[in-house]
Amino acid sequence: MKAEFRIGNSWVNVTGRVYTRDPITTVYGMSAEGTRVDPSSCSLTLNNRNGDFSPRNPLSPYYGLLGRNTPLRITVPLTESYLDLDGTEAATASTPDAAALDITSDIDVRVEATADWYATGVQNLMGKWNSTTAQRSWLLQLENGLVRLRFSSDGTITSFGAFPLPALPPRAAVRVTLDVNNGAGGWTVTGWWAESLDGPWTSILSGTVPGGTTSIFNSTAPVVIAPTSTTIVPNWMPMRGRVHRAEVRNGINGSIVAAPDFRAQAPGTSSFADTPGRTWTVNAPAEVTDREYLFSGEVSSWPPRWAPSGRDVWTPIEGAGILRRLGQGRKPVGSALSRSIIREPSVLAYWPMEEGETSTQAYSPIAGVRPLTLTNAAWGAADTLVASGPLPKLDSTVGVPWIMSGVVPAPAAPITGWQVRWLYRLDSQPASLATFMRILCTGGTVVEWVLQSRVDLSRLIGLDIDGNTVLSQDVITGTDLFNRWNSARLELAQSGGNVLWKVVWQDVGGDAGFFDGSFPGTIGRVRSVGSFASGFSALLDGMAIGHIGVFGTNVIQPVYNGAWLAYAGETASDRLRRLGAEEPRLGISVVEGDPKTGSAPMGAQRPGALLALVEECAESDGGILAERPDRLGLLYRDRASLYNQPIALTLDYAAGHLVPPLEPVEDDQHVRNDVSVERVGGSSARVVVEEGPLSALPPEDGGVGIYDETVTLSLGSDDQPLQIAAWRAHLGTWNEARYPSVKILLHRQPQLIPDVLKLRIGDRIRILNPPTWVGTGPVDLHVQQIAHTPRSRTWEVTLSCAPAGPWQVGVLDDPDLARLDTQACVINAPVSATATTLTVDSTQTRWVDFAGYPAEFPFLIRVGGEVMRVTAITGTTLAQTMTVVRSINGIVKSHPQFAQVELATPMIIPL
Repeated sequence: MKAEFRIGNSWVNVTGRVYTRDPITTVYGMSAEGTRVDPSSCSLTLNNRNGDFSPRNPLSPYYGLLGRNTPLRITVPLTESYLDLDGTEAATASTPDAAALDITSDIDVRVEATADWYATGVQNLMGKWNSTTAQRSWLLQLENGLVRLRFSSDGTITSFGAFPLPALPPRAAVRVTLDVNNGAGGWTVTGWWAESLDGPWTSILSGTVPGGTTSIFNSTAPVVIAPTSTTIVPNWMPMRGRVHRAEVRNGINGSIVAAPDFRAQAPGTSSFADTPGRTWTVNAPAEVTDREYLFSGEVSSWPPRWAPSGRDVWTPIEGAGILRRLGQGRKPVGSALSRSIIREPSVLAYWPMEEGETSTQAYSPIAGVRPLTLTNAAWGAADTLVASGPLPKLDSTVGVPWIMSGVVPAPAAPITGWQVRWLYRLDSQPASLATFMRILCTGGTVVEWVLQSRVDLSRLIGLDIDGNTVLSQDVITGTDLFNRWNSARLELAQSGGNVLWKVVWQDVGGDAGFFDGSFPGTIGRVRSVGSFASGFSALLDGMAIGHIGVFGTNVIQPVYNGAWLAYAGETASDRLRRLGAEEPRLGISVVEGDPKTGSAPMGAQRPGALLALVEECAESDGGILAERPDRLGLLYRDRASLYNQPIALTLDYAAGHLVPPLEPVEDDQHVRNDVSVERVGGSSARVVVEEGPLSALPPEDGGVGIYDETVTLSLGSDDQPLQIAAWRAHLGTWNEARYPSVKILLHRQPQLIPDVLKLRIGDRIRILNPPTWVGTGPVDLHVQQIAHTPRSRTWEVTLSCAPAGPWQVGVLDDPDLARLDTQACVINAPVSATATTLTVDSTQTRWVDFAGYPAEFPFLIRVGGEVMRVTAITGTTLAQTMTVVRSINGIVKSHPQFAQVELATPMIIPL
């Protein structure tokens, strides 16, 4: 175990200063009750006799360097090394160009990595590619859940093939092959994936391009793992994560020409030769390491403690993950529109205009831009645009004139195009032309632009410095410009000696219409936006306006269109990715479930605290939001990723893998049998479970009474509340125990260390051979919390778990998970402990019979806790006879008449 602080730019090992009397304990995952996510934590005590860990001690070697939120990490060694990449441009591993690497025909590129496979943006995995010198050969990338191979036949022009990734585990291998001549007059790119480079490989998709064969340019670029963006495209970033090994093959399944394998390299290795003889150099801050992370977080306080004698001085500290710091803030983040617009690189000035009712001016979130003034308006009166805070209205009851003015600073560099864009709503239809935006310019042919509207006509006027009309354009427009929110924009671009202009209207969330033209001259730049000095016309009484932006380009960016519906209908996973891109400090990584199922569609993103917006995604989808143990950041597992998981860790109670107490808890803490789900801004639904041992029936009738809950969720449609209520009621009435403490002593069971270190929150584990007083096995559980307590000679791990059973959902054509249970079936006569036939009666639906459906046999049933294998059934009425093999789960006993017969694994319909 190693404890390290980041002090300055270096990690300092303080393991030798940790008091063993108070062992390190790291806790990662959900709260002990499994109802919410707690910040991960790490507690330890440091020997501080020298005063080294006293931030105010000027004699400390760390004076001025220790403070609030000092980074802390706890690591342990793995059995193999890996290449650790932090996503910065300098962090790479490379081998020089060589004759063996000059592949110009078919190629096969493979990388085994632990990566954020579905992260927003482009991640460069591996390539022989340098754009700055037109030395492009090939480049393997990840992009928004795709794997992509780019290549060039001339060193400059790029072709590519891209394929959507399936649900990958954190550690997996991707492979892309290029067949430059597929024999049909074209070329083919094929994507593959596997659990490792050892295969077997599963084809993702194959893409064929007709119209000629191709080739790969023989560049002089080196082969680089995680190529830097400076030699490619600024927004193509190097991957962040771990690379375990990689291969480059000359030809599909051809000879291996490069094969860096970091698994066998000693930690700290900076150079090594691979099997084909390529020399690889590891470039800092990339490093070869064998460390696995138990905790990554921050220490916010350094409390000094000492004995009265002064002979012993210590500092007990507790580190916490990013959720602790995010939870401190309660300031709502901006509206969906404002958050989107301020991230547009070309924005020169922007005024959201979301101020309160007593305002007289609108601030600009763009540095160096003065507030926009608007007099006599009813601020905060227009609140029907879901993507925005309340906006001002021109209201005659407040006062007139309405005068608006916003000054636009000069751009830092000359521009060849600009646009002014804003949102407005005008419910009345002016009988004559009224000016609703005036744009003043400098340095161009037109110094004043005026945009006017009336019930049936719109007009654009351009005046020169002398007041002469350069342009006056009338366009017939309809009533669709009224009684709704609209976006309007004026675009200008310089094209030689001409000015290209365009005016565009677009209904918020609807269709766009435009008119355009050109005239000889220059575009100049915008210096202010607003009204005439005398104010807006009285014909515009009631007009709402806001989100006025000025941009130093005429290229249309989706900063308005993507946000003006507040991303309604966006899935929870996509929203988390977008929030992560908007707020890099979150460090969000999204782990996908079934890409065909996806996470839940959400409703509009309303203003709220940043952490609340993030948690809203998890609540609406039903997945797990947790902190990353390997770096400061958040991890999300969507609901679908929890379905039908493989076993991540198997523990055998009889073999001594577990130590007491293994105490299942059967209580009513999580019972919910009366569930109401309300959709924000929409309808609601209620589901009451009225059958079963945890139903809402009174105890005397076989239930437990009513346990109700009402939740309000951000959902995309009114169809969702009923489905979610049913799913939550299903989870809340699952009749199994939870296990708050599954304890493992890894120093006694070292063979379990690799699998334990791979565990993530939400993973499925299995306990074999539990004691009979616990119940029959195996016991399948989902991990909700992981606590490590490593000492110098011992290592204790405690898992807090919940039943995995309710997450084993139906899969079509699966021999076990695709079976529907009968609604009610009992044995109609007592059964001895040795009997191999059962006579059963079903009340509504009979079982399949062997004569008619032989392919459906065998299958498993459960009677009184005993699992039996049904090998045949005779009879085609509700009364049937089963031939069974007894004691499949180790339980055998006699059963009374009317004992219930049910499938051992009945089909559960997923959400």
